[in-house]
Amino acid sequence: MVREQIASRGLTDPELLRAFGTVPRHLFVESDYAYADEALPLPAGQTISQPYIVASMTDAARPAAGWRGARVLEIGTGSGYQAAVLAELGADVVSVERHPELGERAAQRLADAGYEGVRLVVGDGTRGWPAGAPYDAIIVTAAGPSVPQPLLEQLSSAGGKLVMPVGTRMHQELTVVERRGGELVSSVREPVVFVPLIGEYGFGE
Repeated sequence: MVREQIASRGLTDPELLRAFGTVPRHLFVESDYAYADEALPLPAGQTISQPYIVASMTDAARPAAGWRGARVLEIGTGSGYQAAVLAELGADVVSVERHPELGERAAQRLADAGYEGVRLVVGDGTRGWPAGAPYDAIIVTAAGPSVPQPLLEQLSSAGGKLVMPVGTRMHQELTVVERRGGELVSSVREPVVFVPLIGEYGFGE
């Protein structure tokens, strides 16, 4: 998976590749195709992205000072796999999940894999988690029509980065927003398709 799906597509940071080679993806996906180059279904109508997309988002969100000790907010816990990768990189992770049943399953999987330090919160992820702000990185694993304002407000002013699919319900672009003091700088990486981000600052039900 690491060699053929991630490194071959240009993501060659040794720290990133080590993390993806360490986290046991099969513990987070109830499928015989856990390591396949494709998105897979989760309960509650959610999905887990293909390994390359998870790696691309992680790479794009990397704080300037590195992952070790970085404060990271994930919106959309899903299976817990992205949170496990971030924890493996050394980040201090808070993950918000809208569906209680997914949050419970993810908590168990993270514990089974040895990542008990991830803090899981059930709630509206479009509001972020102000109690832990500011964040060095925010990763949103669902697509919205725009970046929720509360998430931008919770980004660290010292180079905080947010990565999120932005667009319509059917087509999005992986968007990176970096806060440089009082300025927000945006860029686009690649086209993607994610489940919709539901909440006060996302898509409606």
